[in-house]
Amino acid sequence: MSDRPEPERVECTECFAQPHGDNMRIAYVKAGGGMSETWHSPECSKAITWEDLQKGAEQVREQDAWAKGVFPAAHERLERAAAAMPADSAAQPFVAALTELVREQAGTTGFVGLHSWVEILERHFPPDLPDPDRTTE
Repeated sequence: MSDRPEPERVECTECFAQPHGDNMRIAYVKAGGGMSETWHSPECSKAITWEDLQKGAEQVREQDAWAKGVFPAAHERLERAAAAMPADSAAQPFVAALTELVREQAGTTGFVGLHSWVEILERHFPPDLPDPDRTTE
């Protein structure tokens, strides 16, 4: 006997397929925990085919190649615009944080981790610390 709970079965409103033969299962983890599954017949328009997955992967590769080609120039334009910003501008902390985040992204092949975001935002937007000279209750 398995410790895994049975997935909740959600019936496809188009093909009403059940687990059988060539039918395919789409399963996902629900936000609150647990799993759901929906079965589809091969003819169902809601079924995900291998071709769909391949097309999606190719689209992601093309977008990634385009972004890698364009990013350096866009990054350079941001750096130039930030350098031209007056130091006493009210927007300066926002410009500095954005510039640092983009610089951090330029140094990675994936996503900038949450810890880096927090470090940068804390540096440019520090929390209000208690004033030791404040005497009110």
